[in-house]
Amino acid sequence: MVPRIAFEKSGVGEPWVLLHSFPLDRRMWASQTAALVASGRQVVTVDLPGFGGSESDPSAAPSLDRYAEAVLALLDEVGIAAATVLGLSLGGYVALRIAAIAPHRLRSLVLADTRAAADAPETRAGRVLNLGLVRSRGASALVDKLLPHLVAPGASARVRDNVRAWGAVQSTEALTYALLAMRDRADASEALASLRCPVLFIVGAEDGITPPASHHAMASTVPGARVEVLAGAGHLSNLEAPEAFNAALLRWANGLPLP
Repeated sequence: MVPRIAFEKSGVGEPWVLLHSFPLDRRMWASQTAALVASGRQVVTVDLPGFGGSESDPSAAPSLDRYAEAVLALLDEVGIAAATVLGLSLGGYVALRIAAIAPHRLRSLVLADTRAAADAPETRAGRVLNLGLVRSRGASALVDKLLPHLVAPGASARVRDNVRAWGAVQSTEALTYALLAMRDRADASEALASLRCPVLFIVGAEDGITPPASHHAMASTVPGARVEVLAGAGHLSNLEAPEAFNAALLRWANGLPLP
């Protein structure tokens, strides 16, 4: 059974679906939602299973496919046959699973601060350490550890406070499931290279987790893909540089053919 997920639908017009990063929820997309709605688009922001207001599915083995299936079920529920999907970090991993499972549901794809490759051994080891931390000390301890890596050194106090607040309220169950799903995910490079829809990559210039070079490498496998690098931003580039992020989105989106 696919868990029911919390979402918010705003605006009218061409549909966009926004998938949040780890360890946050759909609140991170407020600025992008406002910009896209103002440009005449419909926006659906999603809490992935277990995050925010969404149900979890403790009976299922941790897998990105469960997230992707829940998003696809939501699209069916709200009557969206195909959409532009925007995913950042964990959301990007889920978007790539949608690309593999149901590429016909993608009108276009935006991948921000993410990667197609599976975890390297050192990254998998880090996930294991984070699992131990969240199980022993809870969400706040995990967020405090991750925060210096999630944002650039120059990130504002408001951004840092929001990340702490949004991350601290996520359940241990949701964070554990996501860490395991990310750790064990398969390489998505083949699914990415096989896409025939328009693809945009956005990355913070100071993203140390998924750096700009990796986005240029991914883009080189996708005909016609564009890369936008946002000065001064780290891994949570949409929060750190919202105006630049929104401008990059709209420059690209306004050049797409109408559905």
